[in-house]
Amino acid sequence: MRKLLFKSLVTLPLTERGPDADDEALAALAGRLDAAVRKRLGRSLAIRMVDAGSCNGCELEIHALNNAFHDLERFGFHFVASPRHADVLLVTGPVTRNMREALERSYAATPDPKWVVAVGACALDGGIFAGGKGVAGGVGGVVPVDLHIPGCPPPPKALLGGLLALMQQQTR
Repeated sequence: MRKLLFKSLVTLPLTERGPDADDEALAALAGRLDAAVRKRLGRSLAIRMVDAGSCNGCELEIHALNNAFHDLERFGFHFVASPRHADVLLVTGPVTRNMREALERSYAATPDPKWVVAVGACALDGGIFAGGKGVAGGVGGVVPVDLHIPGCPPPPKALLGGLLALMQQQTR
């Protein structure tokens, strides 16, 4: 036991280095996104995340937007619990047969103007799950998709960049 304790004192942990606390590129990106959202909506952006049957890799990256490093809330964006309060639906994973109706209902409950963002490779066409018995396909086959953010999973900066591209596209 003592040998293990001494080894743990001299061995560095096997974790990844966290992002820089003052990432100027992230702050600039979020600032541009905030300006585009306020120009389009006149207020902050409300986001509803819908897991349509994913492996949860994309959800981990989306949740990272709310952690202490990225802190999306400081820029005025927030996640909401109901699609009735949302402007954007972030949909992850391939749409499973069991989640198809729930996704359709979430889309119908979201007030206009609304946007759907398909997050990750699986949301595009089913990814590695395509053709599976319980998979209905990509998000675009169920609801209209305004933007696809590629990656498996896409990092938080790509998610912010995708939201910025969506808002800039809508303000033209």
